[in-house]
Amino acid sequence: MDRTPAPTTADDFLDQALLEEAAKKSGLLWVRADGQEHARALWHAWYDGAVVVVGDGGEQPLHGLAAGSVAVVTVRSKDKGGRLTGWQARVSELAPHGEAWLGAVEELKGKRLNAPDTDTIADRWARECRVLRLEPVGPLAERPGAMPDDSHAARPMPSPATTRRPIPAGLPKLLFKRR
Repeated sequence: MDRTPAPTTADDFLDQALLEEAAKKSGLLWVRADGQEHARALWHAWYDGAVVVVGDGGEQPLHGLAAGSVAVVTVRSKDKGGRLTGWQARVSELAPHGEAWLGAVEELKGKRLNAPDTDTIADRWARECRVLRLEPVGPLAERPGAMPDDSHAARPMPSPATTRRPIPAGLPKLLFKRR
């Protein structure tokens, strides 16, 4: 059963179609929880009129996403990788083993790449993880022809990982020596 409200105008219908197709086709979306400075890339699935994600435990981190909160979702184009649409979502947590949870997990299992426990992944998700539903609310904030002028570029999230270090002194000699 699709819980998405019925579109009332032709523009609403087109926006709904764009939102749904973009979310279905994109393997990755960016989600910024209410009050968070940075958006996080999350893999997801489209189920029952909303985006569903699984995280925490041994899966992707869902920092700041909590039931009853609001999040900003940006969906990228699968072929070009740029922003395609953006919208606000109401976050709700699905109860493990409920009807909605089982349907969402079935969709998510097909999207989970390289799972260490493919046969028992649903049991692990029920024990260790949260399955969240990000339901669109209100009109699209971004869509082709109505994108903001700013770049949305952001500083990288803090991390102990680094790639910038001085190269070893002997490396150029090794790389460019004649054979």
